[in-house]
Amino acid sequence: MNQERKPKLLNRLNRIGGQVKGVAKMVDDDRYCIDILTQIQAVRAALGKVETELLRDHIGHCVHGAFTSGDAAEQRQKTEELIEVLHRTNR
Repeated sequence: MNQERKPKLLNRLNRIGGQVKGVAKMVDDDRYCIDILTQIQAVRAALGKVETELLRDHIGHCVHGAFTSGDAAEQRQKTEELIEVLHRTNR
């Protein structure tokens, strides 16, 4: 992981954790369903941004490193990992 981006990602994840707690409080307070669903969509969008950043970092560092190393087995492994994670994302 890119150590320069790590604090930003952790900050985002902490904010998302706060959003999730807020959603739980909304449920506990019997808030209007549409308002709760709107906040859940905001949490999903925020997680999607973190996921995109992590994927960008993985491709830019780990996958790129495998391909510049010339190690065919490592290249296959990184490619398969990437395909699998993208497959899971699309479920």
